[in-house]
Amino acid sequence: MSSSPRNGSWTYGEYLQLPELLNLQAEERGISNDELHFIIVHQTFELWFKQVICELSLVRDILTQENVLESDIPKACDHLGRTSEIFRLMENQWSVLETLTPQGFLAFRDGLGTASGFESYQVREFELLLGLKQEDRLYKMDVIEQFRILAKNSEHDAAILARLEAIQAKPTLFDSLLKWIERTPIMGSAYGDEGDELVVSDYVDTHLAGHQAVCDSAIARLGDQGANHAKAAVARFDAAQIAAENFLRPDGEVNRARAGLLFIESYRELPLLTWPRKMIDAMVELEELIVKWRHSHARMVERIMGKRMGTGGSSGVDYLDDTTKYRIFKDLWAVRTILIKPQQRPKLLNSKFYGFNVEN
Repeated sequence: MSSSPRNGSWTYGEYLQLPELLNLQAEERGISNDELHFIIVHQTFELWFKQVICELSLVRDILTQENVLESDIPKACDHLGRTSEIFRLMENQWSVLETLTPQGFLAFRDGLGTASGFESYQVREFELLLGLKQEDRLYKMDVIEQFRILAKNSEHDAAILARLEAIQAKPTLFDSLLKWIERTPIMGSAYGDEGDELVVSDYVDTHLAGHQAVCDSAIARLGDQGANHAKAAVARFDAAQIAAENFLRPDGEVNRARAGLLFIESYRELPLLTWPRKMIDAMVELEELIVKWRHSHARMVERIMGKRMGTGGSSGVDYLDDTTKYRIFKDLWAVRTILIKPQQRPKLLNSKFYGFNVEN
């Protein structure tokens, strides 16, 4: 296709490169209608993955700036919102593939050989970009290793490997988010200010005391339900308090990013925290939709293939079900467990700093 339009104007087909696009479904092999359907659905997924990577890369680039402009945060939220809508669409796209019957799939399955969706390097790319760590993958799998092997005999695969390694060498989206949240003003104290560590530590201590009071109150209410029940409840609430302390003070030191995250979630009504809150909500929504997309993938495979082994040698639907347990933005989920109701949270200091007037 020419890099410039004829007579100063593209036709619709030229602009979208439709002749090239519509000749990529291998119809010259005499494939069946079912196989054509299978190919188009998966090619469409790959096109959406390309857009997902573009959107997430832009968000990561915004958050890794040394000084993140406030005007850039709404842009980042827009990119995340678009990515979420893409995953919402892709979750429903599995239902299109479910119109393929088990027998219809088996008729051409052998032609796939060992080809598997596991080989989608764009899936690996957006997982790495988001921040899915090797130790959190099934079997602590090094997903790039397969591409290292393929790269030995193919320039195309070598280029893919270089692309994945470049992504792996950069900060992840989640790490970039936490670094940005770390700079959240807490109780009117800005990151790096003199005395900031003491202010943040006092805030964390006060919140943990409130969390302990919630646990003690719950234990007291359960005291009338029998000694054994109360004893088990005490153990659970003690464990909850220890978990809250470990979350906010891993290794005994306050984690400022987690303290900032707790502050944003605890005081969501503050005007200054509106966009940080929207950013966190957008991240959580995105991961929720990715989990739903993975779950719908597993159900589609089970409906068409049952429990048979995958074409790439995986355990098939069992492997896919296990991937639904992946959580990348762990802190964003975990902080919800240690929130306490507004009446019990630490009293807000320097409220006017946040554009909030507590006076009537």
